Amino acid sequence: MTRSLTVLASGPLTTVQDAGRVGQAALGIGRSGACDRSSYRLANRLVGNGPGTAVLEVTFGGLALRADHGVTVVTTGARCEGEMPHNAPVWLPAGAELRLGSPAAGLRTYLAVRGGIAVDPVLGSRSTDILAGLGPGVVVEGDIIPVGETECPMPGVEVAPVTDPPGDGVVVRVLTGPRRDWFADDAWTTLTGQTYTVSGDCDRVGARLDGSPLTRSHTGELPSEGMMRGALQIPPSGTPVLFLADHPVTGGYPVIGYVVDGDVDLCAQLRPGQTVRFRDTRVA
Repeated sequence: MTRSLTVLASGPLTTVQDAGRVGQAALGIGRSGACDRSSYRLANRLVGNGPGTAVLEVTFGGLALRADHGVTVVTTGARCEGEMPHNAPVWLPAGAELRLGSPAAGLRTYLAVRGGIAVDPVLGSRSTDILAGLGPGVVVEGDIIPVGETECPMPGVEVAPVTDPPGDGVVVRVLTGPRRDWFADDAWTTLTGQTYTVSGDCDRVGARLDGSPLTRSHTGELPSEGMMRGALQIPPSGTPVLFLADHPVTGGYPVIGYVVDGDVDLCAQLRPGQTVRFRDTRVA
């Protein structure tokens, strides 16, 4: 018997995500996968799933599900309003409903089910890549989501003592990028010396940041070159675009810097109107 969940409401955006499509960038295939990787991994550990198991990534809450069969579930990442405990595994009996309200802080919530989301993989991953259109479709009302099986033991943790994503300003570390020389001498100081605001133009591909523009020292554009998660690409407007999980594999705008990989998960929880500052890793 295949266990399943029925989607009663999908919220603004709910997708299936796992660890992504690793090592295929040379073929033009991005990694995708969970935006907030630490919250994703925690969710799987709390229900005894193995590494790389697929979960649901819920953007700004609103997801409602019915358990068609008894399942153990957990939420991590952004804490949503409602009766569902957070960072704590819960048994949902057959017929029970789970409803996630809007989070007070953070943007993305991870719902893991013991056994994992068992949709068919595409190119080695069950992740939905919004930009490339790869993987399962975006979750919509009426979907029947299959749930797999696992032989891994439950960890025996009642609740994980993990802090919620910050709801105010965030400071992340930044490294100099490969095209620092495409900008004026004071551009790096401008980047690291101001407070940026996350614009309404943000999704799984990346987030546009509002602030004082950076001045270029070169005209024209670059030939397309490889891009990575955490890149700070500077389009002609002079304000950064911070790349997240579904970023393009290549891009032609110069990259002035990279957010340190360990801090990119913080950026995945940034919501429009929130502020972010970049701390130069060369400064103690």
